[in-house]
Amino acid sequence: MLLFDQNISFRIKKFLELTFPNSKHISDFGLINKTDKEIWDFAKLKDFIIVTFDADFYDFSIIWNHPPKIIWIRTQNQTTQNVYELFEKYQVAIKEFIADPAMACLEIMHRQ
Repeated sequence: MLLFDQNISFRIKKFLELTFPNSKHISDFGLINKTDKEIWDFAKLKDFIIVTFDADFYDFSIIWNHPPKIIWIRTQNQTTQNVYELFEKYQVAIKEFIADPAMACLEIMHRQ
């Protein structure tokens, strides 16, 4: 299940409900303004995959390994529409990543 970080709009869940059902936003759990470590620990406990623009979560995955897994959007903050388009474009790779227990981090980026 995907857990979107606070720099990604909570509205993304509605866009992705067919492709990635049961996706959540940290606001669904009262985690707004919590530390990255608190979000990491929550995602690990609840078996979420963190979706973020934040490199700190990638650093955590190097230090503490996984779970949780990370989908790192390697672009500056984007509109909800742009994030949705990235997820649609890379949905096969994302689903393969989700299914592969050996993979810790998937980097996706916007390319013109």
